[in-house]
Amino acid sequence: MNNKPNRALVIRSTGSWYILRNESGELFDARIKGKFRMQGIKTTNPVAVGDWVRYETDGEDENAIITEIEDRKNYIVRKSVNLSKQAHIIAANVDFALLVVTIANPRTSTGFIDRFLVTAEAYHITPILVFNKVDILTEEERLEMEYLIHVYSEIGYQCIRTSAIVYEGLEEVKAILKDKTSMFSGHSGAGKSSLINAIDETLAAKVGIISDSTYKGKHTTTFAEMFTLSFGGDIIDTPGIKGFGLVDFDKDDLNHYFIEMRDYLPNCKFNNCLHLEEPKCAVKDAVEEGLISAERYKNYVAIISDDEEVHYRTSDYS
Repeated sequence: MNNKPNRALVIRSTGSWYILRNESGELFDARIKGKFRMQGIKTTNPVAVGDWVRYETDGEDENAIITEIEDRKNYIVRKSVNLSKQAHIIAANVDFALLVVTIANPRTSTGFIDRFLVTAEAYHITPILVFNKVDILTEEERLEMEYLIHVYSEIGYQCIRTSAIVYEGLEEVKAILKDKTSMFSGHSGAGKSSLINAIDETLAAKVGIISDSTYKGKHTTTFAEMFTLSFGGDIIDTPGIKGFGLVDFDKDDLNHYFIEMRDYLPNCKFNNCLHLEEPKCAVKDAVEEGLISAERYKNYVAIISDDEEVHYRTSDYS
């Protein structure tokens, strides 16, 4: 066994096996050291795509053994569907988290969007909303999209309109991705892989088909995987997800992750105001005055009450 651990980047995770890229650019398979799994790790995936790790090699075995994870600068996590664990790390050490939003086929709820944004804020990652498939929208759907873009851009989030079919917005996305490490997330069928392929035709991310019967996307990306962009930078394509459950959140901190609430917090009567039933709440006053989006506030209440994601239709915006 080589006694000096080497350093590499995790570019693919299948849950039990990993593909690493060392600092020379070589790719190879790796697995986790047996005792490594038992060190109190509370996630379904102790090692995530984007992690920098240390590994050892055995002359008798072509596969590397991961012995250590380097400290992460950040990561983005959601509640796992595996009840035996607390969370699932989607990606680690990223500069930008791009959420691919679709108004229809499939529909992305504002509840899903806000849970994603809250998580990105909490873990110090810059989120960007990518409104995809703009070429197939009806007039009503386009109005709804423009309303959402107005809501989120007003509070400071970058929003981009894209289409892999008519190549709308792709140069704007490329400018963000260049020389950075970014991740794409969203529902199955939202068009993440198609966008990645359109942005960089040298890549071979899989493209799926929307199910006509359910309007839900078929899972085409089974595991998270990092791709190196031909124009510089890395992008992590992630499996499509149905829900974005939050983990390890303190209710007292949640209002700080709804960034438009921050300016109003000092004006609440109580320092520990949760902005629910408390009197003289500056946040609720701001909602009533139209200074904070009513939809965003409803999603805040749903999250703090630990409700399922709430959904809104165009009629709710009038």
